[in-house]
Amino acid sequence: MGESRSQFLWGHTSAVLAMLANIHRDAKRSRTFKPADFNPHAKSPKPIHEKAGIEILKQVFVDRVGGA
Repeated sequence: MGESRSQFLWGHTSAVLAMLANIHRDAKRSRTFKPADFNPHAKSPKPIHEKAGIEILKQVFVDRVGGA
């Protein structure tokens, strides 16, 4: 019962979050958001973030390569 209630509430919350994100997005620079983008219960077919190797992180934060 608790899981069903959580899914129901996140469905509503994610719809509101998607609406707010779409209102404030730059139409030329970003895609439209869907409620599933904000819902932790939704199944995501692709990973949100790609993993970076330690070498890349070292270059960016220690060696300051790449304009950082």
